[in-house]
Amino acid sequence: MQPFTTHTGRAVPLRRSNVDTDQIIPSDFLKRVTRTGFEDGLFRAWRDEAAATGDTFILERPEYAGATVLVAGPDFGTGSSREHAVWALQDWGFRAVISPRFADIFRGNALKGGLLPVVLDESTVLQLQEAVTVDPTTEVTVDLQQRQVRCGSLVADFPLDDFTRWRLLEGLDDIGLTLRHADDITAYEAARPSWKPTATAV
Repeated sequence: MQPFTTHTGRAVPLRRSNVDTDQIIPSDFLKRVTRTGFEDGLFRAWRDEAAATGDTFILERPEYAGATVLVAGPDFGTGSSREHAVWALQDWGFRAVISPRFADIFRGNALKGGLLPVVLDESTVLQLQEAVTVDPTTEVTVDLQQRQVRCGSLVADFPLDDFTRWRLLEGLDDIGLTLRHADDITAYEAARPSWKPTATAV
């Protein structure tokens, strides 16, 4: 997992609330057996609806090309527990999502996958959305070391527990945490009685 320390990038204002995981990545795109390539499905229905009316969904507008921060409305990531929602956002290029509230399961999946969900109060989120709407070249800094978001004169602190912050700073997912104890695991296995059952590699 890529470590997250401080990230600065342009942002997309997604002015929608109660965005569920089926809207983030429709179930039709869940048949892949890999963890990459899900950017095609990100907000697919909304992108298709916009195209059908001759409009362009905000993610695909040229002024937001290459943006790496998503500034969303409240209750982002509700619905099913699919991890693909996190993968699709990452495959598009997002490193952080800012919202007043996240669904618990989505937030957990994001933190385990290295996508930083940043909780800020709604008025601050609206200020950020307005700033990047007026000027899409505006950059937003998400500073995990300081637990702070900065955009122009706006400076806002966000909550995150110390252990989760440490994991992200170190780039450690669940497997990475386990591998930190590889020597202890090897020593335990070496001392384990040979008559006990073992699992062999296929």
